[in-house]
Amino acid sequence: MEQLTCERLKENIARLKLARMNEVLDATVALAEREKMSYLSFLDRLFEEEVAAKEKRKVDMAMRLAGLPHAKTIEEYDFGFHPHLDKKTVVELFDLTFLAKHENVIFLGPPGVGKTHLAIALAVKACGHGFKVLYTTMDTLIARLKESPNKVKPYLTASLVVVDEAGYLPVTAQEAYLFFQFVSKRYEKASIITTSNKSFIDWQELFGDQVIASAILDRLLHHCRVVNIKGHSYRLRGKMFAQQINQNQGGDAAAAQGS
Repeated sequence: MEQLTCERLKENIARLKLARMNEVLDATVALAEREKMSYLSFLDRLFEEEVAAKEKRKVDMAMRLAGLPHAKTIEEYDFGFHPHLDKKTVVELFDLTFLAKHENVIFLGPPGVGKTHLAIALAVKACGHGFKVLYTTMDTLIARLKESPNKVKPYLTASLVVVDEAGYLPVTAQEAYLFFQFVSKRYEKASIITTSNKSFIDWQELFGDQVIASAILDRLLHHCRVVNIKGHSYRLRGKMFAQQINQNQGGDAAAAQGS
């Protein structure tokens, strides 16, 4: 009789499309018998597994739709490699209150210091909390802004847009104006995360026009949290090339102190 009940239970679980519950049923039954779990505890354990699996699938789908190149978390970021970075300031971003306030976040620093890692980790966290997120590079975004309004609309309506690698490639005056329009339409309505290897002083050169650069920065920085990451490339750690750079910089610093 017990075998018939188990088979009927599996059939009903399959009909309800509770895939994770079906996967863990036998193991959960064995656990319940071993630990003498109550009926309610047994059911609670089964449904917890199913809900967790559904939530994971939901987040995975949101991340795919966001176009994230890979998944990163704040726990994976090596703060020890950047001892001068204020960890508290960075970690506080992950409460996601900046999204509710429609604030922007800008990560500045040389290549390899983890700007993209932190931006993607924030995007992953936002996906997990049900926010509509889009990831793009500056170059790809400019190309999208030149297309039809239907192609541009998602970048204007998403709760969060991550614009990676701003400043790696120069833009024309027309492209700068398109980016200005993008920033203006999201201003005080939704958040933008930007990563750049250029200081704000260099943005005039990037956009080729002081007026446009000032207008873009005015809107981006009005409600913004800026994280400036200084240091060497994490990707080059341990490489002879990086060691030589560090030694040369150390020698220059020593010479400067002695002069």
